[in-house]
Amino acid sequence: MKHFLGCALLVCATMNLVRAELPPDYVKTIEGQRAHREERLKKPDGWLTLIGLHFLKVGENTLGTATDNTIVLAKGPAHFGAVIMRPDGRCAITLNPAVDSKIDGRAVLAAELDEGKQGGKPTLVTSGTVSFFLIDRGGKKALRVKDSESESRTHFLGLDYYPIDPAWRIEARWVPFEKAKEIKIANILGQEESALVLGKAVFEKDGKTYELIPIQEGPDEPLFFVISDLTSGKETYGAARFLYAELPGEDGKVVLDFNTAENPPCAFTPFATCPLPPKENRLTLAVTAGEKKYRGGHE
Repeated sequence: MKHFLGCALLVCATMNLVRAELPPDYVKTIEGQRAHREERLKKPDGWLTLIGLHFLKVGENTLGTATDNTIVLAKGPAHFGAVIMRPDGRCAITLNPAVDSKIDGRAVLAAELDEGKQGGKPTLVTSGTVSFFLIDRGGKKALRVKDSESESRTHFLGLDYYPIDPAWRIEARWVPFEKAKEIKIANILGQEESALVLGKAVFEKDGKTYELIPIQEGPDEPLFFVISDLTSGKETYGAARFLYAELPGEDGKVVLDFNTAENPPCAFTPFATCPLPPKENRLTLAVTAGEKKYRGGHE
């Protein structure tokens, strides 16, 4: 009996210790993050507004909703104008003077198209509710087209989540590599890009050990994990989920809070170009935490 009471007290103490390690107002904080995420998605220029992704060819690329264009848009003017792509990949836009349109908010008819690399904003071309800008994917140039009144945005069904479970807020051990490793990250289009990985997060769940490798988009940026697990394609989006974590502390620990795992933009639109999990991040456990599959989405 004394042994049983001792064990019970030890279990209670352990539970209290885990609870004590949670940030203040933990559940309220997660709920706030989820509400903020939904508001970001619903913005007039958010991911729900994507209506097209069109890769450019060298030379003239006419665009508009008319079928005689090189690029046929889902919405917008019949003849919007033309994008000229030079052999070196630089692009310029010339607009149809008969169309009410703007470039970066100015009523001009021509401009160079800037991708907005290194933290800058890309050149934005608008006409009514439709806009587009230049992106680079795997060395290929494309136009990303948005409509602030897209059906995906106006008929957004909201986000679904697993119940918040503090047990999925896991303290991992950060294991730095002696030398940064270069890996290939594939995207949903089948392209590959190189990424440097500086280390891995090692954690335990239900008595088993797992590892995840992050991509770091800048020296002071959070760790970015692209993951899949045994719920992928069933209760959660099939391609991947994203998980962000703060940089390792002085104690060499990384907090992996799977309650904050979220769907990539590709869960909401076929016009995004999301990364896929590297083989190291395909977990052989069911992560029943975070964001579930979008009801209005696709695979």
